[in-house]
Amino acid sequence: MKLITGNSNPELARGIASHLGEAMTNSSVQRFADKEVFVEIKENVRGEDAFIIQSTSYPANDHIMELLILIDALKRASARRITAVIPYFGYARQDRKTGSRTPISAKLIADMITHAGAHRVLTLDLHAGQIQGFFDIPTDNLFAAPVFARDIKERVPRGDLLMVSPDVGGVVRTRDMARRLEAEIAIVDKRREEAGQSDVMNIVGDVKGRRCILVDDIVDSAGTLCNAAEAMKEKGAEEVRAYVSHGVLSGEALERIARSSLAELVVTDSIRFDSSVRDHPKIRILPIASLIGSAILRTTKEESVSSLFE
Repeated sequence: MKLITGNSNPELARGIASHLGEAMTNSSVQRFADKEVFVEIKENVRGEDAFIIQSTSYPANDHIMELLILIDALKRASARRITAVIPYFGYARQDRKTGSRTPISAKLIADMITHAGAHRVLTLDLHAGQIQGFFDIPTDNLFAAPVFARDIKERVPRGDLLMVSPDVGGVVRTRDMARRLEAEIAIVDKRREEAGQSDVMNIVGDVKGRRCILVDDIVDSAGTLCNAAEAMKEKGAEEVRAYVSHGVLSGEALERIARSSLAELVVTDSIRFDSSVRDHPKIRILPIASLIGSAILRTTKEESVSSLFE
């Protein structure tokens, strides 16, 4: 096994390596003066099972190019199998045509990764499950639900727990969390007037006196989460928390969360955070290295990955 990382999230890569008891492969991902990416693998990888750990988070285009060039370098170095481990898959929200003459960018990125030479993909909580079908190579979509469920059991009283989906599209994800915690669910009915903004219209379910937990895959501007939390508090919710797989947290998200009715926002470390997020009074980061490391180990041993979530 060879573990290689780009510059998107080296801390997570080291955590995965530590969980596996493996050393990171000696490699270099640098920039020339004109910002072209240059990659050098400084160890023999011929015949090895290589795993590139690289989220395609901000700056997404730079990190995508690093991933593609790392794949090409390993292919030309005769690695036996190359797995792109993409904890956060950027462009996933562009998974369908939203109007005339618009792209399906998630499919384009999937094609680029495939044609670069990857043999399989390992990712976490895709925005839409059908993106797996965009790849012409085996693709495993991991779920943060077991990590979230374990944390909720340790920290949140169970008797009045209510799992809440921030929109209709997230009901399947929320129902799975509710099953793990033996809790009921509610749904936020919202109307989105334009991209990046949402207006909460109604809460489907009784939240009065309940400890509500919002479950989602991505928090970007945080408008949806904060609006939903405010609406639930107005309906009498005792407390509102949010568990989200990927903390994009762009624009005024941090300020919005600080002013919101959210008691806490919990995100995984699928995306690398700076001190403004790590030190935020309402944000807590859950490590995901053990889950991804276990999936990598099962992959290299040709064992079932889906059994991690049963």
